[in-house]
Amino acid sequence: MIIAPKIKGFICTTAHPAGCEKNILNYLAYLDAQPKINMPEIKNALVIGASTGYGLASAMTASFSLGASVTAVALEKNAKANRTATSGFYNLAAYKKQADARGLKLTPVIADAFSNQAKSKVGEIIVGADDPVRQHNKIDLLVYAIAAPARIDPDTGERYSSVLKPIGNAYSSKGLDLNSYKMNEIAIAPASEPEINNTVKVMGGEDLKLWVDYLTKHNKLSENAIVLAYSYIGPSITHGIYLNGTIGAAKNHLKQTADEISSRAYVAVNKAVVTQSSAAIPVVSLYISILFKIMKEKGLHEDCTEQIHRLFKKLADGENLTDKNGFIRIDDWEMRDDVQNEVAERWTRVSDDNLSELADLDGYRSDFIKLFGFGLDGVDYNADIETIVDEATLGFINLTE
Repeated sequence: MIIAPKIKGFICTTAHPAGCEKNILNYLAYLDAQPKINMPEIKNALVIGASTGYGLASAMTASFSLGASVTAVALEKNAKANRTATSGFYNLAAYKKQADARGLKLTPVIADAFSNQAKSKVGEIIVGADDPVRQHNKIDLLVYAIAAPARIDPDTGERYSSVLKPIGNAYSSKGLDLNSYKMNEIAIAPASEPEINNTVKVMGGEDLKLWVDYLTKHNKLSENAIVLAYSYIGPSITHGIYLNGTIGAAKNHLKQTADEISSRAYVAVNKAVVTQSSAAIPVVSLYISILFKIMKEKGLHEDCTEQIHRLFKKLADGENLTDKNGFIRIDDWEMRDDVQNEVAERWTRVSDDNLSELADLDGYRSDFIKLFGFGLDGVDYNADIETIVDEATLGFINLTE
């Protein structure tokens, strides 16, 4: 199949296997160029939501910078008929090839992470008594990096859907239309109480606690294991729709849950980056475009892999790890006064007439299509390419079939 991007707004319905593989190789080249991170206590890592964005970066850093064995859980789809696989599926396939080539243990588990079935299967993998190929010891690092639109309660079967809405008051702001890359006006009504509660059920800490409880109950989590989840705070420009909105309420619940789990459970606040999730947030696309322009001008820009590598180095160092609220702040470069003052100044002036001057539209477009394996140097996009991943040969465990 010859594959072209099919983009509508913040969704791309196709992915390119060779392009996704090139992305993985680029991430790996960066990790290879960095000193190894000295965390010998982390021999086994479990990353939930490991196929894209910060989850993928966490899994790869655990593999290639720490030398850990990794179990990578993600809900993705292989190719079928005239439909390509999801980019996350191709990412995991390319990552698995590189891990295998280096003798590193990686077990991709394709599953709904919210399900009891996923937890049970991961438990089997960790023990692995009947399967020496997949034999793991207890988990020393648990990374929870789920961003999902919906969740089915594993016990009741009730479905909950998350929404991206303000709380209390309607929200209005300028934004960026990803179909035209022109500015637009955004107006969103406030969430109802059920919508707030449902978003917390999906994006809060309930499932993280279920994972920790399951692993602890079955003696599969190391006594001093690090538990790590991710969040975002951002500037006041975005607070109405994020920090003070439904997603913010869910992230608050996530932080409360982490605090209850153990003194080694942390929430890291990361930098704004282009992901499928962030692209869906009104106003954030415009903010990111302006932010990237400024951070690149100042030599401060980082992608997911660079951010997570810096986070893991901070974990290894252990000193001054958290702020006064208990967060690990890896958004510190984004939130520098000189950066945010410049963002605020440009925000007041930005219009369609000067958008390309004040914001990094080309960089945003490039980062967005690269998520799906397009726009990468060295990839022949006119070539006829196989789209189906040979899961059995790569040792995928697929619970969705």
